[in-house]
Amino acid sequence: MPPRSMESHASPGASDTPRRRFSRRTEARTAVHPAARRERLPLRINTAVREGTALRNGAALAQRRRAANGTATQRAAMNRKRILKARNRAYGSAPRRPTHSAIRGLPLGKGHRAIERGERAAFIPPEDWYEPRGQGEGYRIIVQPPGAGYRHVLTAEDVRHRLAQLPEEFVRRLEVVQFSRITRKKQSFPCYGMQWGTTIYLYPVEESLVEHYPQAPRPTQRIEASMYGGRWEQDGAQWRLRWSESSIRDFYLNNVLIHELGHLLDERNSSFAERERFAEWFAMRHGYLASGGRAARTARPRVVRRHHAK
Repeated sequence: MPPRSMESHASPGASDTPRRRFSRRTEARTAVHPAARRERLPLRINTAVREGTALRNGAALAQRRRAANGTATQRAAMNRKRILKARNRAYGSAPRRPTHSAIRGLPLGKGHRAIERGERAAFIPPEDWYEPRGQGEGYRIIVQPPGAGYRHVLTAEDVRHRLAQLPEEFVRRLEVVQFSRITRKKQSFPCYGMQWGTTIYLYPVEESLVEHYPQAPRPTQRIEASMYGGRWEQDGAQWRLRWSESSIRDFYLNNVLIHELGHLLDERNSSFAERERFAEWFAMRHGYLASGGRAARTARPRVVRRHHAK
């Protein structure tokens, strides 16, 4: 009897079992990411996909952490600003760094308000600090000698008369107006006026009322001087700004003094540019325009009517 073949003894489907088991073990060893299996990507590409996903997730987490830290920092700054405002209302404002409204040593605007912080800090003229009292009992005027070759533009009576024309709440926080002296250190970096704390400092000018500049003035500087009657003259590489008695008084009363008062009233802005922008607007609104603007400073041409005999 011929021997039976092994296939005849095997049950249906028995020969498929080992092959199926081997196939499952092979799939387990070579398992890949489901997304890569669907797209039939090689294993190396699949690894890069997973690493890229991890990097994106890490970047998103870092971005969320930075946003949370920024929000916390912003909240802390807002809380600090509220605390400082409350303290200033209760005890008066703390000593603030002097804000120059006009530095004639550089070819910038009247206030030379575009000067950098480092330069401004290096050339701040030393001044007497008057501790704010916060009593609202009015202000006092201190007059110092102007110095050799210089003169004060205004008098104490001029300042009192001009400030009396403003609303009472504008001068409530003002405590001292000082006519400062010019010193050798200040001559290297002179200015028209300055505000520090609750004090306004007004500086003298040359007795000849002629200022000398080593460079050409900027357009803003030329326009501002011409608004009050100042005249620019060129002498080679040098420039001169010439004032008359009436024009320099107008400039100090309706620009310098009001500009520094705007700094004193500004409790909202903290950056140098924002504070200067507010003071410029304040001086224009309550100084130049309130005193008549261009119409009050422009001489009207005299009209002579001639009558011819018939």
